[in-house]
Amino acid sequence: MTADAGSPTLSFSRDGDATLVAHLGGRWQLQRDMPSAAAIERELAATPPARLTFDTAALGAWDSSLLTFVADVTELCARRHVTVERDGLPTGAQRLVALAEAVPERQGARQGVTIPPWLGRIGLSVLAAREPVRAMLGFIGEITVALGRLARRRARFRVADLLLLIQQAGADALGIITLISFLVGLILAFVGAVQLEQFGAAIYVANLVGIAMAREMGAMMTGIVMAGRTGAAYAAQLGTMKVTQEVDALTTMGISPLDFLVLPRMIALCLMMPLLCVYSDVIGIVGGATVGVGMLKLPLRVYYDQTLAAVTVKDLAGGIFKASVYGVLIAVAGCLRGMQCGNSSSAVGDAATSAVVTGVVFIISACGIFAVVFYVLGI
Repeated sequence: MTADAGSPTLSFSRDGDATLVAHLGGRWQLQRDMPSAAAIERELAATPPARLTFDTAALGAWDSSLLTFVADVTELCARRHVTVERDGLPTGAQRLVALAEAVPERQGARQGVTIPPWLGRIGLSVLAAREPVRAMLGFIGEITVALGRLARRRARFRVADLLLLIQQAGADALGIITLISFLVGLILAFVGAVQLEQFGAAIYVANLVGIAMAREMGAMMTGIVMAGRTGAAYAAQLGTMKVTQEVDALTTMGISPLDFLVLPRMIALCLMMPLLCVYSDVIGIVGGATVGVGMLKLPLRVYYDQTLAAVTVKDLAGGIFKASVYGVLIAVAGCLRGMQCGNSSSAVGDAATSAVVTGVVFIISACGIFAVVFYVLGI
């Protein structure tokens, strides 16, 4: 290859009637406007020669664009039974073309990318969305089988691990649950106070906060906090075990990873979520009482009696039931994403993020379903 010789050029000359000479000049590189093989096709159609040769005396720098051009010209000449002589090409180009011709081209390799119609794209999207659903249903089925083994006392896991997971999902979460629940109670009381004071009904702030915390906010906020805290931790722990091949080691030893790793985490979270929900309800009501007593100047005894009269056992039971379901959903989301984790360190972070998103979506969806079902049942 030589130095820069300007833009790529293509010209022709005849060496008698039997030989067509293609003169290549300038820099034949991809970033430039390259001559097309159609010019040679026109020359072949005008006066068909017996052979085609190349003259590259004026050729400058070149790259794969030259090889593509030579391949197209060779294909055109083969269709017209014209012999191609490559002696005039640079030595490197001759070697690369010979190497390319040494391996036969796979049939259909040059087929263009076809874009399916819009209805086909919708169908492909539906089929692609089916795989995560199928994986989730399969995981739930495996968990159900593992629960069956647990009921028959055949599940193999360590009680010490279960107790540690209970502590992590319960006592260790009290700090963040206290903060979030107290602030939620404050916010509900402030919002209610602004509206109810216009009608001289500030006393009903106690009803608003108590019923909202017992029926909805206590369970939902606890679920969201635990999805971001415990669900992500489960996904990260299981994902790391999968990256370090600890899950494969359990399988090799004949121990089910679902029994040893997933079941203790599900049991711990399902046991702690109802207790955390009750604790969240109490702290939220205390937060509302802080506003009611401190800002609205309501007597503490009056606020307590009003809350006790408004909140029923049915409200508390409904919230606790929701919290139990949320605990199952969080555990399923965290363990599922952890077991689906890839084999790289970045995949662990992706699994934790996906676990939080999946858990929150499950909780909000279940909350909406519960709202409709409870309304229909009159609960």
